[in-house]
Amino acid sequence: MNKVLPKILVVDDEQKIVEVVKSYLENSGYAVCEAYTGKEALEQFEKEHPALVILDLMLPDLPGEEICQAIRKKSRVPIIMLTAKVEEENVLRGLKIGADDYVTKPFSPRQLVARVEAVLRRASDGLLPLSSLISFNNDELVIDILKYEVRKNGETINLTPNEYKLLLTLAKYPNKTFTREELIHTALGEDFSGYDRTIDTHIKNLRHKIERDPKKPEYIVTVFGVGYRFGGG
Repeated sequence: MNKVLPKILVVDDEQKIVEVVKSYLENSGYAVCEAYTGKEALEQFEKEHPALVILDLMLPDLPGEEICQAIRKKSRVPIIMLTAKVEEENVLRGLKIGADDYVTKPFSPRQLVARVEAVLRRASDGLLPLSSLISFNNDELVIDILKYEVRKNGETINLTPNEYKLLLTLAKYPNKTFTREELIHTALGEDFSGYDRTIDTHIKNLRHKIERDPKKPEYIVTVFGVGYRFGGG
């Protein structure tokens, strides 16, 4: 099975910074896509569906805070802000609008990679600071991250650990299509010993537990020939 590398979007208008960060990330086992303006950042985000975004606050066309807010309206993907603004109020504002961490310039590329790894670990555990609750369809389906609990119409649903991890991974990235291999790598981890088709069995069981009609799923949608995506509103 080919390993799917986590993809990182690096956004900075300084080419040298992007090149250095890209080199360190690739040497640490990540795939990297890049953008040099706010407009490019949003385009690349829609195109590449990164697992994490490294975002400079000082871009030539759009402020990084605006990019962060635009991403947060549609995704819970982790965001690390790069900033020369060391004042506490700027840092706090960035965290309040949805950033998961921040690194001040100048910075150590090795430290940045360590921050990336730490944020991705928290994200994979469901510990994203954006919200402790993820809800869909006017609270019909609620994922309570702090309690590791899923509720449908107020009733707690009994999910297996793998079912919970798969549901949380899909729900964090609404409308992103995951292949089976990506779901194994992102949700279940490299220690998972089952076959990729085992994912189908988990999805089938999940649908019976969370969908109104498992044969016409609204939350976990099949993308034929590719895999699955989360379609809950």
